[in-house]
Amino acid sequence: MPGIWVYANVSPGGTVEGSALECLTKARSIDPDVAAVALGPGATEAVSTLGRYGARRAFVSDDPVFVDHLAQPPAFALFQLVREHRPELVLFGPTYDSRDVAGRLQAMTGSTLMSNVTDLLAPDYAQTQIFGGTLVVDVALSGPDPKLVIVKAKAFEAEPVEGAPQPEVVPVAVEVPPELRRARRVERHAEAAAGPKLEEARVVVAGGRGLQDPSNFRLLEELAQAIGNAAVGATRAVVDAGWVPYSLQIGQTGKTVKPEVYIAVGISGATQHLVGMKEAKRIVAINKDRDAPIFQVADLGIVADALAILPEVIRAVQAARAG
Repeated sequence: MPGIWVYANVSPGGTVEGSALECLTKARSIDPDVAAVALGPGATEAVSTLGRYGARRAFVSDDPVFVDHLAQPPAFALFQLVREHRPELVLFGPTYDSRDVAGRLQAMTGSTLMSNVTDLLAPDYAQTQIFGGTLVVDVALSGPDPKLVIVKAKAFEAEPVEGAPQPEVVPVAVEVPPELRRARRVERHAEAAAGPKLEEARVVVAGGRGLQDPSNFRLLEELAQAIGNAAVGATRAVVDAGWVPYSLQIGQTGKTVKPEVYIAVGISGATQHLVGMKEAKRIVAINKDRDAPIFQVADLGIVADALAILPEVIRAVQAARAG
């Protein structure tokens, strides 16, 4: 049963991770015979969503072993499946859990594993970007099947298929050995958050060292709230300084965002940051340094002290929405 598979992380409620839907959309454009693999509580509930985005078959198991014991059980089950069905390619999203499974599967199969893929032209032909996204590199994937690919976040747009049929459900009946159940997830911590997710927001308001003090991030939060459907992000410098949590980091070692509008406040525009936001449809930059690199990619640049201008911008947005 050759073809392209997508490893899909799902939540207990059956919600499919966005990166899996992006991978399904791309996979079906190359080969219509796409399969998804969903392991853990919520997998069965996720079948209809997987089908809506192009999966013809869904290998599923709701067994909690696949989330209770980190990556070893799902990697073992996936290895059994690929050994039996022999797909040409397996796509993974860029999340920690997916990358962990991909790396362990590679060790079992001896297959080629490529990460940070920005485009896929065939099951054995991919592209990535280097030098801060300034150069696109074509990569031929050689070696035994299946090829394993970890896709960069937001590399593809997730698009459902109109009138897609329900996929064929293939139950996964794999007995995970006891030695693969030794590492157990003992606790989960969910950060309380208001507003849209950073990766899904139509508007992102991001701050850098130019804000001078962590307390000034409240201005970004006020602006995001005034705009509506907006999220706050940050550069690596302020995350490393402990001003805001890592979950807000945008850039090469953080999240990739593609909002309608990206507002960069007090951000100089280092290459590592630009990689994570340069594909925003419109970029607005506020920086008191007129030579800051961020102005080279901005559609609108404001040379000013961010702390002086932000209150004025907030008031103007609030007045515009009220009127």
